[in-house]
Amino acid sequence: MYTEDELLPLSGIQHFAFCPRQWALIHIEQQWVENVRTAEGRIMHERTHNADIKEVYSDNIITRSMFLRSLKLGLFGQADVIEFWSASQESGGIHLDGFSEYWIPKPIEYKRGKPKSDDRDRVQLCAQAVSIEEMMEVKIEEGALYYGETRRREVVIFTEELRQHVAKLSHEMHQLFSQGVTPKAKYEKKCLACSLMEICEPKMINRRVSVSNYISQAIQLDLKDIYEKTS
Repeated sequence: MYTEDELLPLSGIQHFAFCPRQWALIHIEQQWVENVRTAEGRIMHERTHNADIKEVYSDNIITRSMFLRSLKLGLFGQADVIEFWSASQESGGIHLDGFSEYWIPKPIEYKRGKPKSDDRDRVQLCAQAVSIEEMMEVKIEEGALYYGETRRREVVIFTEELRQHVAKLSHEMHQLFSQGVTPKAKYEKKCLACSLMEICEPKMINRRVSVSNYISQAIQLDLKDIYEKTS
């Protein structure tokens, strides 16, 4: 269990799942660059993060911008939307203040683009679910990701495998943060979609390593030549 002072931003787990170096540049070195993708994502979240809006229907309640915290994961943040669906006590439903029925929460995360080929969005949503479970003493089986480009929801099942992956990523985040270490750059195809590419300079760093190796090899050849001439 982590303490309140050790909590890290929950949203960072998505960055970490995408690239630990990107996460470190943002959360350790405090660097950030806005581009079209990040601006559109920020605007979408500003629209959903209106805590004054609460919608109540016969079978569900929709809340926005709810504070989240998990001492188990060592994370804190806000949920875009949480839907509380009518349920029975036998099915694991919980009481909510001001309502007599039982309810099951379901986190909904909004993303500007389209479904990813990796699990970075699912990891973030699962971390939200784990936080809600810890805060409300409830079991959450699934949530959903809403993508602005496709205008559709993707249902996410919170499997034990996904939960373990979230716990592992969270632990690694805390290790790096406590060490203050930014991982070395490694150029990959996904770097092209990163807003921090100019700061990170993965190609340049790899090139510097190559130059260093070249100089080292040249020195070794010169020393070998000198040795052979003096022998």
